[in-house]
Amino acid sequence: MRKLVGRNFARLRREKGLTQEQVEERSGFSQQYLSSLERGRRNPTVITLYELAQALEVSHLDLVQPDERE
Repeated sequence: MRKLVGRNFARLRREKGLTQEQVEERSGFSQQYLSSLERGRRNPTVITLYELAQALEVSHLDLVQPDERE
């Protein structure tokens, strides 16, 4: 699940044309945390998922949705 969230977060961030630093400004989470999240090394809480989704302007469900290849 951590790797799935990390992949989805990275994909959505890139689709929105945002850098980790820009998401840091929007969310308050450090760039280091976001980098670890994208690499599947963080286990975000439900609240964190919600706040990250808000920063990306997507649904929190988009962060946990399996992609078609899985």
